[in-house]
Amino acid sequence: MIQKVFISPFQRFVKIESLSGILLFCAAVIAIIWANSPFSESYADLWNYKIGISSEKFSLQKPLLLWVNDGFMAVFFFLIGLEIKRELLIGELNSVKKMAFPFVAALGGMLIPMTVFIILNKNPETANGWGIPMATDIAFSLAVLKLLGNRIPLSLKIFLTAFAIVDDIGAVLVIAIFYTHNIAVDMILIATALLALLYYLSYKGFYSKYLLFGVGVIVWVLFLKSGVHPTIAGILLAFAVPIRQRIDTGTFVSNLGSITEKIQQGVIKSEPILSKEQIAEIDNLEEWTDKFQSPLQHLEHKLHDWVAYFIIPIFALANAGVSLSSGSGIDTALAVNITLCLIFGNSIGISTLVLLSKKLGIIEVPEDINNGQILGVACLAGIGFTMAIFVASLAFADSPVYIDSAKIGILTGSMLSAILGYIVLRITSKPNLKNDE
Repeated sequence: MIQKVFISPFQRFVKIESLSGILLFCAAVIAIIWANSPFSESYADLWNYKIGISSEKFSLQKPLLLWVNDGFMAVFFFLIGLEIKRELLIGELNSVKKMAFPFVAALGGMLIPMTVFIILNKNPETANGWGIPMATDIAFSLAVLKLLGNRIPLSLKIFLTAFAIVDDIGAVLVIAIFYTHNIAVDMILIATALLALLYYLSYKGFYSKYLLFGVGVIVWVLFLKSGVHPTIAGILLAFAVPIRQRIDTGTFVSNLGSITEKIQQGVIKSEPILSKEQIAEIDNLEEWTDKFQSPLQHLEHKLHDWVAYFIIPIFALANAGVSLSSGSGIDTALAVNITLCLIFGNSIGISTLVLLSKKLGIIEVPEDINNGQILGVACLAGIGFTMAIFVASLAFADSPVYIDSAKIGILTGSMLSAILGYIVLRITSKPNLKNDE
């Protein structure tokens, strides 16, 4: 019973991410069909339509595509930041022992695909794409695991999620360091000062979601105008959200009992409205609930559905639409390179490094995870859809041809990685009723 209570939040996370992966796939298919249909012009016109505000002193006019990639994705990165902070403080990355297994896997999944890309790339103009095959799409990968049902132990899902989060940390660092150019230092200094203020207030125990939102919008604009990609602001803002509770469970339960008793003792009206006594106790309950909830967990819980069911599918719809009929405008070498990096770079890099580290005793692998399953998950790591497309849009910002070529490589590599990973896991994993959720 205790184990069920402990793992149920993660099981809910897996279910949300699995459905998100399905929506992500559907949105990508719709985008590809739309971009190659007789209505392809409407697809391009929609995402190139400019919206924003403009005045004599300030202007913020951007195509709808960039509002998705710079705005919506900042919320996506904010959620990633919350997940990273939680995992580092109380989750699967909060100790060296816990971090070792997913860290080694992530290392193999970042370094080997990057190395393969550099070796295979012969065009100096596409050399900047080395960061594309480095990160795993959690939603898509967990959706594939979901298809395998009770063949997959919970520990394998936790491992995949943990190393994908480490991958995300690496991807964020790569974006911040290598895909940021022409920085306006004055704006970064102002944004840093505002972030420092939020960190200080959080350290002192003060937290307001309204203040976080207000300062967050300002910081996002400053990053946008500074030359640093504004999604980085989302990550940094997340670390200003405290994880602590102001009261413990015992205190909350005690007050909950008292509030329930007072509501029962209050005047009960025959009309479908509350009495003054009941309203007062409901307000009291909200105040105690606010103290009991971890701000970080509460925000993560509220944002997860929005990101999984809306932001990520919209991102896929806006970015996956590649015209396949314009063969002359596609860099085949780049597309093939990325495809190979996703399929072989991840599968070889992750499985080799993990199995070697296991043999040397550097890491400890859970007993219910076999070597075949490690290979299968390593293959699934080649599903780099969301982050890979995002990095491609940064790496080749000035070249639509290279962006489209990279997207074709990402879509092809991700799909083949999903199929290969499914087959390997299907062969190496047996049904087990203990794995039923």
